Amino acid sequence: MQKSLMGTHSGIVGVGSYLPEKILTNFDLEKIVDTSDEWIRTRTGIEERHIAADDEATSDLSYNAAKEALEMSGIKPEELDMIIVGTVGPDYAFPATAALVAHRLGAKNAVGFDLEAACAAFVTGLTVGDGMIRSGLMKNVLVIGVELLTRISDFTDRNTCVLFGDGAGAAVLAPVAEGEGLLAHFLKSNGAGGEFLIQPGGGTRNPATRETVEKRMHYVHMDGQEVYKNAVRGMVEAAKSVIEQAGYTSNDVDLLVPHQANIRIMEAVRKRLKIPAEKTVINIAKMANTSSATIPICLADAVKEGRLKKGDLVLTTTFGAGFTWGANLIRWSF
Repeated sequence: MQKSLMGTHSGIVGVGSYLPEKILTNFDLEKIVDTSDEWIRTRTGIEERHIAADDEATSDLSYNAAKEALEMSGIKPEELDMIIVGTVGPDYAFPATAALVAHRLGAKNAVGFDLEAACAAFVTGLTVGDGMIRSGLMKNVLVIGVELLTRISDFTDRNTCVLFGDGAGAAVLAPVAEGEGLLAHFLKSNGAGGEFLIQPGGGTRNPATRETVEKRMHYVHMDGQEVYKNAVRGMVEAAKSVIEQAGYTSNDVDLLVPHQANIRIMEAVRKRLKIPAEKTVINIAKMANTSSATIPICLADAVKEGRLKKGDLVLTTTFGAGFTWGANLIRWSF
């Protein structure tokens, strides 16, 4: 048992990301489905997306992102107390992908579990990890957001298949100095919106049968208009909440890291929060929507590009199936 860390401040001390080598461009999609590069770019901001290789699974992408995050943090795998993998597509229904990642990393002292909150899973994972550290139960927590959404994308549906890509991002949480780290959280969900963004087949409601396969129920089904309307509202609500909780205003935010769902959603959120474009991380053009992985990949990109420095105030905000939405406000620790 770890010694008590009650009240300890938790912060991100290392980040990492992994993107599969294969790239599928909008021009490639023009040959697969009735769409065009111009149509996709103007409506989503996406130009290309990464596609996992046939022999790559969720745990593989997770492992590569986790290795990079651990190396940056200086924390050894055996020093991890917990691994949280946020995903809608685990390697298997069971065992947990997090347990497989822990074994591969050599994190022999860590408990691992998967967290399913769709696009909000990484923000939710940070909140859970921070709570565990503050409670004194854990000291070092690895949080991973990872998706292979192209495996559940219907490439006969031009409205959804153009949106998604594969990738993983990871962050290491550990105790930091007072005033640094995770300052405020917001999480909320409303199951009344569940029908608007759903994979209807494969669970206990609609277990796999010939009929569910023929009806293409194992792919993503989405009502784009409902998602857009609720996403903008939810992401703004969550962002404003954490800013106010911590006693700041949007003018104090140094970097906005929104979920990379759609350029129109991100721009609407940014404008409603009155945060300048130059203070916003947007990489959707090259990554597409990687669901729970978008925010940690953005954080890793921002560090590599020198856009994040110690003391910066970072705002994350997200929205996904459930509906589930949330935000974190972070005083950057390195």
